Amino acid sequence: MVRAGLTTERVVAAAADLADSIGFDQVTLSALARGFGVKDASLYSHVRSVQDLRTRVALLAAGEFADRLGEAVAGRAGREALAAFADAYRKFALEHPGRYQATQLKIDPAAAQESSAFRRTVGTIYAMMRAYRLPEPDLTDAVRLLRSTLHGFSDLEADGAFQAARDVEASWERAVEALHIALEHWPSGPGPGGGATTPPSP
Repeated sequence: MVRAGLTTERVVAAAADLADSIGFDQVTLSALARGFGVKDASLYSHVRSVQDLRTRVALLAAGEFADRLGEAVAGRAGREALAAFADAYRKFALEHPGRYQATQLKIDPAAAQESSAFRRTVGTIYAMMRAYRLPEPDLTDAVRLLRSTLHGFSDLEADGAFQAARDVEASWERAVEALHIALEHWPSGPGPGGGATTPPSP
């Protein structure tokens, strides 16, 4: 990388790429500065601290993630939308492990409010789930099941945890089908702790 022409956008994009290479938790200003061939101090014109850098990477990744999910489900509904959403989710997590890890970062609510990324992701999820016609609080419970399943499977796969002879792709397809069946036949009744919750925080 060249020294000239550093901007906040270039610095954050490079940090996101670095996260995909070495892990989000390993991204530091020193590592990033070495990639640009500059001293650490040169980056402070663009980011305030490593925490600020990681927050910016999280917002960038959240926007890319939201775009990927939104494009996947556009024009689809029901099982087709669910499968497309799930596949896009898994593909992003596997292709961009550092960025995906960044989307899990708990960031300051004020910083999150400045970006539409998180709202777009939540909006895509709830729009996709609309076909299953679940009332609250069942809808929130179902979204939590969906997120837990997709995150857990993708995280385990990325870590190489699936060692059985069974083809991972086949297991994935069965998992998505199982989700669809569970959503189609969701158990009735609010269950313990019933009561409506708001969509933005499943």
